[in-house]
Amino acid sequence: MDELDETRSRFLALYDHLKHELMHDADIEFTEEMRLRVEEILDYNVPRGKLNRGLAVIETSKALKGDELSEEEFYLASVLGWCLEWLQACLLVLDDIMDNSQTRRGRICWYRRPKVGLNAINHGILLKTHTHRIFRRYFREKPYYLELTELCDEVGYQTSLGQMLDLVITHEGKNDLSKYTMQVYRRIVIYKTSYYSFYLPVACALLLSGEELEKYNGIKEILIEMGVYFQVQDDYLDCFGDPEVAGKIGTDIEDYKCSWLIIQALELADDDKKQILYENYGKSDPISVKKVKSLYQELDIQGIFSKYEAESYEKLLSAIEAQSSSVMKEILKALLEKIYQRKK
Repeated sequence: MDELDETRSRFLALYDHLKHELMHDADIEFTEEMRLRVEEILDYNVPRGKLNRGLAVIETSKALKGDELSEEEFYLASVLGWCLEWLQACLLVLDDIMDNSQTRRGRICWYRRPKVGLNAINHGILLKTHTHRIFRRYFREKPYYLELTELCDEVGYQTSLGQMLDLVITHEGKNDLSKYTMQVYRRIVIYKTSYYSFYLPVACALLLSGEELEKYNGIKEILIEMGVYFQVQDDYLDCFGDPEVAGKIGTDIEDYKCSWLIIQALELADDDKKQILYENYGKSDPISVKKVKSLYQELDIQGIFSKYEAESYEKLLSAIEAQSSSVMKEILKALLEKIYQRKK
């Protein structure tokens, strides 16, 4: 077992303990039915993903220390990492409802499960409140507790605004596809994805290590751009990825999403091709979806993405190399390598 596998194994081992604490909370009078339901919600939604955000807290903490973490340090980094995975689960449960998604992580979306439906809204809120209880249990006496909770609340707020903007722009796009521009897209992605997926894990590890976030303002921009790159990959995989590998069936075309692909297509298409997009984008029937995908291929969106990916990687690498801190270079490079040319 290599070091990363060992870290992941130790991280996963903590999940059941945190779950047990939540379901045996002395402040709550749980019935057996409540416990069984909460356990089902947690097991289906929290530990099933790639765990990149949670593991990033641990790996960043290790790099900042420059040595192996003590048992207590590893434990606290793992607890904080699981809080981010709980937050991720909350966001995905709610996002799947809003996007009318079919599958997630290789299985049917939670809200589509028998006897769940829109009860999943309550379950998403429950997952979010769990993070506050875990924070309070493990970090209330720490000197960074206030800053940590404020950071997570701020990023949660930013992510919610990004989701709202995504929904608003999607509604406007249904009437006028020209509303989909790269400027609008970047604003959605930065708020909806970049802050919580890339900046938050690193910022949490910095606070956990006793660092002041103000000293690391320069890395925030790099992490935000990494998040944009990550979302463009997601948009590409939604259309051209293998659902068996990605673990979900893409629905961006059917859902009228302000996707990187449709923006590229609109910029490249002549009037006749734009008419095809206007007539077929956002329709759920397979024939319309096929017409949009065929047009993407005709416009060589795949080739354009490959060029974008290579250029983005080089730009990010250059920005990382310009950092004065060798430790931060190591951290940022590791994050970039994890997502470069990913397939899921």
